[in-house]
Amino acid sequence: MKRIVSLMLITFLLATIFVPSGFARESGADLADNVKSAILIERDTGSVLYEKNSGEELPPASMTKVMTMLLIMEAIDEGKLSWDEKIRTSEYAASMGGSQIFLEPGEEMTTKQMLQGIAIGSGNDASVAMAERIAGSEEAFVEMMNKKAKELGLKNTKFQNPTGLPAEDHYSTAYDMAMMAKELLKYEDITKFTGTYEAYLREDTDNKFWLVNTNRLVRFYPGVDGLKTGFTSEAKYCLTATAQKEGMRVITVVFGAPTSKERNAQVTKMLDFAFSQYKTHPMYERNHALGKVSVSKGEKKKIEALTSEPISLLTKKGEGIEDIEQKVTLDKNIKAPIQKGDKIGTLTLTKNGKTLVESPLVAKEDNKEAGWWTLFKRSMGMLTKSE
Repeated sequence: MKRIVSLMLITFLLATIFVPSGFARESGADLADNVKSAILIERDTGSVLYEKNSGEELPPASMTKVMTMLLIMEAIDEGKLSWDEKIRTSEYAASMGGSQIFLEPGEEMTTKQMLQGIAIGSGNDASVAMAERIAGSEEAFVEMMNKKAKELGLKNTKFQNPTGLPAEDHYSTAYDMAMMAKELLKYEDITKFTGTYEAYLREDTDNKFWLVNTNRLVRFYPGVDGLKTGFTSEAKYCLTATAQKEGMRVITVVFGAPTSKERNAQVTKMLDFAFSQYKTHPMYERNHALGKVSVSKGEKKKIEALTSEPISLLTKKGEGIEDIEQKVTLDKNIKAPIQKGDKIGTLTLTKNGKTLVESPLVAKEDNKEAGWWTLFKRSMGMLTKSE
């Protein structure tokens, strides 16, 4: 019999102790006393390990580029953009002030080079050039940014540009920035850029340009490989940072530090706390297959459902693991066409009836609508089989 829905209940000898929001504050730790707002989360589970005013709406400055890079990585993942494609710089993109890689009007760089300019050098000109390539205009790209924020369930974020240059009604929160970073880190290639301390653009030309990462922790804190700094006179010193150690990846965000030195000190305290107190237990990598879904009138009768992100459980260090229940729910009545990355199911991990992890399962590949001849042969085959 063909099944559209597959339900699996598996008991693992794995577990987690649920980590409540603001655990560090409850235990007396004050990890970010000299900033306007801050948050510390474990990436895979999204567990909040510490927060301070994490819902306060503030100008994110160049941390805005976390969303810009997310939309770039999505376009690459979906095949709408390639690493080697040459991106042309418009006069408008070249006119951006603030941090830039000094693109000339009409100059072309590959997607890879543009992303280096954004991730390492915080190039506003490169950000606008990529926005225009992906969406056709900066305005259309900003619409994509705000739409993506809504898709992620972020209720306290609004963008007016892809750069973070000062603009009225352009804001986010520490919590929302952490969730954007969590989504961006699904794409493992991004840390090859954000984790690079220095690089060159136009290396074999007379206009060679040296890039030095604005996030100095990439060099001075072991395990830090991203993500994005920010500074304006209004926002002060901001940073969305990520680090990985012993299989655990954490994300920290700070808004409004008085100096870059103080910003880095606050982030360092949060990272030290996370790595000394918690342990991640990996379950699945991204793109792990967890079943197949039947597709009505598709070129392929079934498509695989994959994990959309790394799946892990989190415990305090030294605590044991026991009895986690896993449930894989695959969607019913799926009809072609299906695009790679479309949500087609859900993975849920629970303990004692309490949900610890709920993560979408996505289509492994495109599945176009079948032509009439394919459907005819399929129906004839079914009739023959039934006879």
